[in-house]
Amino acid sequence: MKLECKIEEIKNKISQTERVTGKNLSLPVLNSILLVASGKSLKLRSTNLSLGIEIEILAKVEQEGVLAVPGVVLNNTFANFFQNETVKLEGIEGNLLIQTKKSKIKLKGQPNEDFPTIPRVVGESFDIEAKKLIDGIKSVYYSASISDIKPEISSVFLYTYEDNLVFVSTDSFRLAEKKVKVKGLPEIGGILIPFKNISEILRVFGDFNGIIKVFFSKNQISFSSEDIYLTSRVIDGVFPDYRQIIPKNSTTEAVILKQDLLNALKLSNIFSDKFNQVDLKIIPKEKVFQLSSSNNDIGENKTVLDAAITGESVELGFNYKYFLDCFQSITTDSLSIKLSGSGSPIVISPISDTSFTYLIMPMNR
Repeated sequence: MKLECKIEEIKNKISQTERVTGKNLSLPVLNSILLVASGKSLKLRSTNLSLGIEIEILAKVEQEGVLAVPGVVLNNTFANFFQNETVKLEGIEGNLLIQTKKSKIKLKGQPNEDFPTIPRVVGESFDIEAKKLIDGIKSVYYSASISDIKPEISSVFLYTYEDNLVFVSTDSFRLAEKKVKVKGLPEIGGILIPFKNISEILRVFGDFNGIIKVFFSKNQISFSSEDIYLTSRVIDGVFPDYRQIIPKNSTTEAVILKQDLLNALKLSNIFSDKFNQVDLKIIPKEKVFQLSSSNNDIGENKTVLDAAITGESVELGFNYKYFLDCFQSITTDSLSIKLSGSGSPIVISPISDTSFTYLIMPMNR
């Protein structure tokens, strides 16, 4: 293998690839990045068996070849190249020689025969704007369970409804749903993407503005652009029928400014107990919307907010952290809070935006 390419072309791509390498002591080859030089490009590949990535970089290839090198060492090496110039890469006796104007480095290679293949997903497919995909995932992923005990809820769930691609996640204490309109969608009964793979999908495509091609099958889903191919395993499980717990009607509704509520929640947080509980009291007849919290070691707080309130009086407690999380998904200035009694979920949605719905289960002392 022998090639030349620009440092700025390869530096960030190595960083992205290295993040997907496995930290597996029994399979040390997963710690490596596979370099494949062919045609007019260099391909960087890595996998942890749950997630795999291939990134293609334009290069002047003099000699084709394949070489595996430790991902961390390769990434740390290029992280310290600050000049924008050409770098030469050459495979010599199983090792990688890296040359710039001022540096000459030899990295010990690793046997690449056991390097797993990055699966090419074959099945149904659709195109989606990267912005829509990232927005859909970002709107809900924080509600997924971080525990693998129930893998079906330690995931982001995707399915189609009419002309929408629907993203859902829940940890059984709260639930987030985001609907994104996408043309030409095939019917998707349900895809469960592991939560631990979500952060890399967001990181790889977070700044991409083009179209992403999505392929999915029973066991895998892939996301690809012109030079990036990312594949994730799919969880074999059944997502809860969450629509059964979304109240069809409400007995109390409050419309409130997002910033006012955010400030009040942050204030309540100071005085909340070890369970992060904040109490909500709504009395429509007296036009009272009150948040309160108390802590035996610190003190107590009561904050009354201006809100448009209708319906019946209600009191309940909730985990303020769950409420704070959803603000990143609400882009409007005002939001609606609907309740159906003290034992039912709090339903939160942006005003004049039906694409996002968020539920928080109440808590009692």
